[in-house]
Amino acid sequence: MASAVALDARGRAFAAAPKKLKPGMAAPSFIRTGLDGKPVDLSRYKGKVLLIDFWASWCAPCIIAIPHFRAWQGQWGERGLQVIGISMDDAASDARAAAARLKVNYPVVMGDVKLADQYGGILGLPVEMLVGRDGRIIAIWQGETPPETIEKAVRAALG
Repeated sequence: MASAVALDARGRAFAAAPKKLKPGMAAPSFIRTGLDGKPVDLSRYKGKVLLIDFWASWCAPCIIAIPHFRAWQGQWGERGLQVIGISMDDAASDARAAAARLKVNYPVVMGDVKLADQYGGILGLPVEMLVGRDGRIIAIWQGETPPETIEKAVRAALG
């Protein structure tokens, strides 16, 4: 089995740090299978405002935020908002049960270390990222964030 840690010439372990994402940078693209079995290709959402939510079923602030994201998807989906959930649960069954209980109305994919690293190293949850219609990151929120803060940015991005 391959190791995520490499060894230098002296046998010391090292790992390349993920590239930190910042506003203004392009959001990394991905293609993953959603919890519903359908492919979720981020490039297909070009021209939409994306709210990408890294969450887990065991994360209380994540669970508290999801009803807001569900409401915004319903309210502003026709104006171009697309929420994408990325569950960092170990088991898809846990994510699927939480998404069903919370009546999630947007695509949810399973995340892993590779995707977390692609997004700058997701070390704590929740993490939300707002991406503009041009595919560039507008804002990144780490940890518990007041929904009003995110909502204000989403409204501004939608125009």
